[in-house]
Amino acid sequence: MANEETTSACSGASCSAQASAPSVPRRPASEYSRYRVRGLDCADEIAALRESFAKVTEPDALRFDVLDGTMDVPIAVSEATVVERVAAAGMQASPVGREEAASWWSRHGLDLLTAISGTAVVLAFVLHGALEGFTAAIGSEGMATAEHARPPIVLALYLVAVGAGLFRVVPKALLALKRLRPDMNLLMTIAVAGAIALGEWFEAGTVAFLFALSLSLEAWSVGKARRAVEKLLSLAPATITLRLGTETKTVAPETVAVGALFIVQPGERFALDGIIVEGSSDVDQAPITGESERVSKEKGDEVFAGTINGNGALEVRSTKLASDTTLAHVIEMVGEARKDRSDSERWVERFARIYTPLVFAAAALVALVPPLLFAQAAEPWIYRALVLLVIGCPCALVIATPVAIVAGLAAAARNGVLVKGGQFLEIPASIRVVAMDKTGTLTEGKPRVVSVEPLAEHTSDKLLEIAAAIEFKSEHPIARAILQHSQGLGVSLPPCSDVQIVPGKGTTGEVDGKRYWLGSHRWLEEKGQETPEIHQALAERSDAGRSVVVIGTDDHVCGFITLADQVRPDSRAAVAALHAVGVKRVAMLTGDNFGTANAIAGDIGIDDVRAELLPADKVAAIESLERDYGAVAMIGDGINDAPALARANLGIAMGVMGTDVAVETADIALMTDDIGRLAWLIGHSRRTLSIIRQNTIFALGIKVVFVVLTFSGAASLWAAIAADMGASLLVVANALRLLRD
Repeated sequence: MANEETTSACSGASCSAQASAPSVPRRPASEYSRYRVRGLDCADEIAALRESFAKVTEPDALRFDVLDGTMDVPIAVSEATVVERVAAAGMQASPVGREEAASWWSRHGLDLLTAISGTAVVLAFVLHGALEGFTAAIGSEGMATAEHARPPIVLALYLVAVGAGLFRVVPKALLALKRLRPDMNLLMTIAVAGAIALGEWFEAGTVAFLFALSLSLEAWSVGKARRAVEKLLSLAPATITLRLGTETKTVAPETVAVGALFIVQPGERFALDGIIVEGSSDVDQAPITGESERVSKEKGDEVFAGTINGNGALEVRSTKLASDTTLAHVIEMVGEARKDRSDSERWVERFARIYTPLVFAAAALVALVPPLLFAQAAEPWIYRALVLLVIGCPCALVIATPVAIVAGLAAAARNGVLVKGGQFLEIPASIRVVAMDKTGTLTEGKPRVVSVEPLAEHTSDKLLEIAAAIEFKSEHPIARAILQHSQGLGVSLPPCSDVQIVPGKGTTGEVDGKRYWLGSHRWLEEKGQETPEIHQALAERSDAGRSVVVIGTDDHVCGFITLADQVRPDSRAAVAALHAVGVKRVAMLTGDNFGTANAIAGDIGIDDVRAELLPADKVAAIESLERDYGAVAMIGDGINDAPALARANLGIAMGVMGTDVAVETADIALMTDDIGRLAWLIGHSRRTLSIIRQNTIFALGIKVVFVVLTFSGAASLWAAIAADMGASLLVVANALRLLRD
């Protein structure tokens, strides 16, 4: 059957490929080799690595995941070259999967050195205070004098404090000096050396200790963020119960082959994707799709790894390997997305590239200009220059943004929204127009029978018998809808023979020895069997957005069956939510006719209806909306939506019903068919940007305050480093709030 009016209502591939599993966009990893990099803690190391690789590949071709401590390098760069270039930047690299077990020193060395440095500072201060008084131990108004010379044992302890505190800093500082690219390691090394030159041993030891402590706390906070993200995404259980005949066996999911039977008890998580072969239960799919309500599952239904079984025990046949489950692809995509820098991260990197040399220049001017031009005492201004170097450390600034982006990506994944990169997490905040496909997005994409209207002394059951018998073997969505409706009413199907498809018109078949046809309004007109009354009835149904299948014989019209694509229950609320979060205009872009489009748009509150569009027309509509209103997001699920998804400022695919082409083209995939997630995503994007701004303002504000205190002579080296360390911890903690979003 080929009802031309109804074919357009089933646009794209959503009618022919109703996938039950969430489609997860996958990015090719074959172009990269992944390495574990020891010492990769913040943006300074990233900058050093980019510079070190500049001669062998494009620096922007490198991708980094600070939380995971990994670097992706184009596969054309050999392993030996990678190891050499990383070593030149003062770090160590090994291929992921072949890395050696971390030694005790690599895991705990920094903490041990920090403890030694702190202990030495405390002992030196206490011993000096006991011998000569605590005023002498601190120094006279922050400056050393001959009267307060340190005893040799005190100097030795301060040397131990400085040596332990800067043990891992000085090598990196020398590399930065060699590259003529100042970084925080060089800033701190110069500050400590300057304090020693001024005789400020207490300050030197304290700064060395506090900087080592800040590195330890930074590593701890990054590790905390890493563990929080891993906990958020590590949803599959570590073991699975296999059914082996009459026995069971507990094994690791990674060892289970496709087709194996496994048992899931009430309250347990599914370890693999599979099909239920025995039992029924309500399943919590929120970890994958973000759905708030449990979904009823029974024999033949699909279940996903990471979801939670309800009250019924289930026996499931695995359909995918552990590495190929929907959950595995979600985790893979979040990991890939973490390596794509957002606009905010790029801005911070550019800012830090200019900022650190400016700090050096400013410190040099502070140290030289007052003594040389205004005959000021040199030592106070040199000390203030050292304080300026310390407070100029960009740690808090450069770490805050990537942690916020990763936390935002992970939180979105747990809410059923898979974002392909940090830049796409920021774009929704600026969206002013949302364009939507109709079928499969605003509607369910599956027509349903809404009325059966017999004519010429036929009954409703007889009409359904004829239609269902002829359509019994058809896979067309309308045919399946008629058959499902007939079965639901218990209508018996008479035998049907000699079924023939008439391309572009409909289908014919012989039922109970009589030839029947069924098809579109246009075919009825061609047969010359239409009366004015029938024409009026069919036109009214078409104007109301209904699709009509006409049934007849060569002698007369038997009746017609009216179908409609059902609006999703949440579509009206989703459109209202978009308006509530500040979206100026919600548009419908569809290949369907204007009657159907206007009927649905009026029902759910759409502002702008553009119907009877080809794929190229949808692209033109996106461009028009962008010119008139601003940034446009396009959400769709069919192959014909892919060009518009690619052209929009933000492309969003319906992950459950979407085709692979649409999902791969889009920037974001909704893991459930709930378009209400879009309004949540816009709010989540704005919250992410808000936290990034808060962190940036706070990190820079602390520095401005200390610059003022420095010029007034009220700031000290140890207070400056303590403030910077505290700022780093606070911005990380603030960013991790997104995990609760």
